[in-house]
Amino acid sequence: MDISFQQVSYSYAAGTPFEKRALYDVNGSIKSGSFTAIIGHTGSGKSTLLLHLNGLLKPTDGVVRVGDVNITSRTKSKELKSIRKHVGIVFQFPEHQLFEETVEKDIMFGPMNFGVPADEARRRAHELIKLLGLPEDLAQKSPFDLSGGQMRRVAIAGVLAFKPSILILDEPTAGLDPRGRKEIMELFYTLHKEQNLTTILVTHSMEDAARYADEILVMHEGRSVMAGTPEEVFGDVDTLSEYRLSLPRSVAFQKDIEKLFGRSIGKLALTEEQLASSIADALQEEGER
Repeated sequence: MDISFQQVSYSYAAGTPFEKRALYDVNGSIKSGSFTAIIGHTGSGKSTLLLHLNGLLKPTDGVVRVGDVNITSRTKSKELKSIRKHVGIVFQFPEHQLFEETVEKDIMFGPMNFGVPADEARRRAHELIKLLGLPEDLAQKSPFDLSGGQMRRVAIAGVLAFKPSILILDEPTAGLDPRGRKEIMELFYTLHKEQNLTTILVTHSMEDAARYADEILVMHEGRSVMAGTPEEVFGDVDTLSEYRLSLPRSVAFQKDIEKLFGRSIGKLALTEEQLASSIADALQEEGER
């Protein structure tokens, strides 16, 4: 499902003395099947923008288009149900969304809420328990008796269980150690590819944006200020600096090495693996001179 933002503005507590503008005339598009990262400082409007994609928020002005459905300030809640069947959101600390008495019931809740029969919902729950690397015997345990990492995977399973075609990830690795962050991001990327999802990642990690995204949208003070491929966005060092955003470590290190060599060592290295390969090639070229 293609997504577009057409002059989208949003104000919290609109029309009251406490009104606060969060988005200003945001424009942009997200292609069906793409992996898009949205980056920007805290308060830039990233999460507010995401909440418009399933109608949790409706624009004060402008239009959010998801597939064939337009969301405006006048869209009624009952008209949003068809969208919510297709949009799954994994919030920060998704384990805080757990509430059922067993893991199985918690995962089943979403699909059953959308009319999926209990037997099918149960089948999906057990399939996802296995897919997410959880022991099968956890199905009948309370989710609150699990480790933090297991609770997060159960919460993610609950989002995946109703089979969304659009998966929104709002800082999904918050609070995890480096190994846990990598495992979760690799899991999401595998699901993205295998299930042909449209995946949207809000992140403060320039490394994750560089490694996984096809496209990047930069938000700053409620406005969309840059968009392009990771190579285009992270190649524009001066503009990123204006928005107080850092480079991925591999790109920053590449810039330092190129100053040392006095020349380019190849295309922009978005990951450590790409950088290691570029350095090896550059050193080989130096040795052959």
